[in-house]
Amino acid sequence: MILLQAQNITKNFGTKKLFSNVSFEVQDNSRIGLVGRNGVGKSTLLKIISDQESYNDGNIALKKDTNIGYLAQDSGLNSDSEIFSEMEHVFDYLKEQEKRMHSLEEKIADPSTADYDNILKQYDQLQNTFRQENGYGYQSEIRSVLKGFGFDENVWHNKISTLSGGERSRLAMAKMLLEHHDILLLDEPTNHLDINTVEWLESYLKGYRGALVIVSHDQYFLDKVVTEIVEINQHSSTHYSGNYTFYLQEKKRNQEVAWKHYEEQQAEIKKTEEYIQKNIVRASTTKMAQSRRKKLEHMDVLDRPGSDQDSVHFSFDIDKESGNDVLLVKNAAIGYDDQIMSEPINLDVKKGERVGIIGPNGIGKSTFLKSILGKIPMIKGTSQFGANVQVGYYDQNLKGLDPKKDVLHEIWDIYPRLDEQIIRKRLGAFLFSGDDVLKPVAGLSGGEKARLTLTKLSMENDNFLVMDEPTNHLDIDSKEVLEDALKNFAGTVLFVSHDRYLLNTLADRIVDIGKHGSKIYLGDYDYYVEKTTDKPTETEAEQNVSNVSEKKMQYQQSKEQQKQERKLRRQVEDLEAQIAELETKNAAIQKEMVKDENLTSYSKLADLQKELDENKAQQDKIEEAWTEKSIELEDFNN
Repeated sequence: MILLQAQNITKNFGTKKLFSNVSFEVQDNSRIGLVGRNGVGKSTLLKIISDQESYNDGNIALKKDTNIGYLAQDSGLNSDSEIFSEMEHVFDYLKEQEKRMHSLEEKIADPSTADYDNILKQYDQLQNTFRQENGYGYQSEIRSVLKGFGFDENVWHNKISTLSGGERSRLAMAKMLLEHHDILLLDEPTNHLDINTVEWLESYLKGYRGALVIVSHDQYFLDKVVTEIVEINQHSSTHYSGNYTFYLQEKKRNQEVAWKHYEEQQAEIKKTEEYIQKNIVRASTTKMAQSRRKKLEHMDVLDRPGSDQDSVHFSFDIDKESGNDVLLVKNAAIGYDDQIMSEPINLDVKKGERVGIIGPNGIGKSTFLKSILGKIPMIKGTSQFGANVQVGYYDQNLKGLDPKKDVLHEIWDIYPRLDEQIIRKRLGAFLFSGDDVLKPVAGLSGGEKARLTLTKLSMENDNFLVMDEPTNHLDIDSKEVLEDALKNFAGTVLFVSHDRYLLNTLADRIVDIGKHGSKIYLGDYDYYVEKTTDKPTETEAEQNVSNVSEKKMQYQQSKEQQKQERKLRRQVEDLEAQIAELETKNAAIQKEMVKDENLTSYSKLADLQKELDENKAQQDKIEEAWTEKSIELEDFNN
């Protein structure tokens, strides 16, 4: 059942178009992820859907009696109530039902009550409604949600006004979930959440009874929760039926096909224009040239494929290599004012490694990085860098920027001997172009400050990057560019992150820091999860035994798939050979057509043109077959 339908929504700010032609629908159990670059209007679209902001054109149809819950990015709960009491207010209607039930119970127990049968009927109906709406279990639900968001029983009677901003944000989301809206709009719901809480939220949202529309830069979270992706850009929206990984694969495939069609058309346009130029002045061929010009004028020219926005593009280089031993930490204890957060921490980082650090919020991961960099003294233990190690540091709080400077001089003052154009070009790679470079640092957004910090880091050419939450503030496209840059980096990387996608993509070792020190897992984040998940039960063990025969079957299927892949590869190669042969023939025909003896012979020219057209038609069919077979072959490789 369709709960909401958005058709061709357009939003302008003054004369600037934010987005247009955005269309999608929300079914009663939809799990939709909204993706797109920073500034494209994802948060604005959520406000439009929740009727908190107007739009310029289009239509939104909402099913009658559908209620929408909207949780803005970084919104906090403001109240003077106690934590548990505030959550209970969500269920005030159930408390009223409970009072009415008790009142009816008293009447039923009174033998002198008139109209006994009617009262009993009312009670049965009310009790049934009360049960269906979880009247007997809502307090248990409150306890479960509060614990899921990291609020243990010992804080349930604390005043909300005493909580930190991050805690109030978590509490706002907890309350929103308890309200059970038909459509729940969540803007960056994983902000302020540690990995354990995010994983709990994923599990909760999978079982959520309403529809979900989520804006998130957390690709791993999107993979786990959503089943549809709507990509927003300035000119339109595109719908993908799958999670985030499926969206990436499908988008790449669509772009490859679009580029092929675009390049084919451009080649055809070029050939046609060359033919027109050569033949328009000749009396014998001018009619054909005019005919081709008319055809070209009426051609539906394809736009150049690609995004309507620029992309970040950068890399990290090194001036010189470090020794094999990069960092050695022995029996470290970290904390502030002799208050130990975690010990002992032991770590041995070698050249070329990518080491990811995880742990609950407040355990001291950032403190650990600052300790090894000498910014904060270690309470116990030692930390030592190896030979020729040059350290570059990314601070998640982005405090390495001078708020009194503009963007250009934040970089140029460090490298005064470089030409201004070189500085501007480097800033342009991080999407600071034109007058953007004259913006004051103090007025930059979080994403802009993150990109400026990465600009500085990319110019230092250090061989050991120590990074604290490097993907915070970045949109998905920028995160993916950063991931590629770090994967291709010739040096060593040590990073703290709650971004499981980055941990999976980059880390070859995971360091889990807890109260009792560090524990190392030799793999990515999925490997860590596999090793720390509870061992299988007896039933699961029996299932594993049955999986042996399944694996045999999978082996046979794999052999068959390999056979099919080889067959497809031969078909693709054969089609490519046919296309190449036709292109050679066409080139020869076109060469014949421009010979003097043929240019003066209308019949000979007509025969050659007919042969060329037949070849072109045959080539189009073969290229369509090649595209289909190539896509099938890609499916085997993905």
